[in-house]
Amino acid sequence: MTKAQKTIGVLVPLALLLAVVVWTFLYLIRYTPTVQAAPSAPGEVNVTMQTVGAMGTGNHPTWVSYLIQRQDGVWVHSTVLQVPAHTTVHMTIYQYDSGSALRNPVMNEVLGAPDATLDGKPYSLYSDIVGHTFTVPELGISVPLPGISPDSTNPCPAAPCGPSYDHHTVQFTFKTNGAGTYTWQCFVPCALGYLDGFGGPMSTYGFMNGLLKVVA
Repeated sequence: MTKAQKTIGVLVPLALLLAVVVWTFLYLIRYTPTVQAAPSAPGEVNVTMQTVGAMGTGNHPTWVSYLIQRQDGVWVHSTVLQVPAHTTVHMTIYQYDSGSALRNPVMNEVLGAPDATLDGKPYSLYSDIVGHTFTVPELGISVPLPGISPDSTNPCPAAPCGPSYDHHTVQFTFKTNGAGTYTWQCFVPCALGYLDGFGGPMSTYGFMNGLLKVVA
């Protein structure tokens, strides 16, 4: 075997390995479509989202997921949300999924959203089962989304879910600062079949992991 052949024999496997690594990286970080918040008043926007126990479609029909509602009322399978800087964001999240006892009790607390309401009633701590959280660590925001009753007789089978299915409604507001991009996600380990419940949808954009784009 010549020196050139030996060199090729080494470089080809390395090139293939590099290609696999690059493809995997791009696959994991691919972003879903950006959904812009709906202006409601000067310096204010509305954001409506929902959490579901199963998407029902796509490459991962059994995965739990968030969806964002566009300004035209259409539900989009995305977790990339765009809001203006220095603006009050009014959040409404419809929680259709069931829940479980948390391993970390801090996730039961409302943080950074003192006006949070659950089904129209103020709450700062939820002591029962929690399905998901909306958490933006860099902004100090974390809001628990209580799970529907395990005895529910009318759970939503697949996204998008409508108001006739059992759900909770969580509402809160927060104020954005200057422009920047922040990661938000659910901190409840809700990925069944993955190690400690933190794989799969928990670490994938478009499901339980997203971006908050604050633009000037």
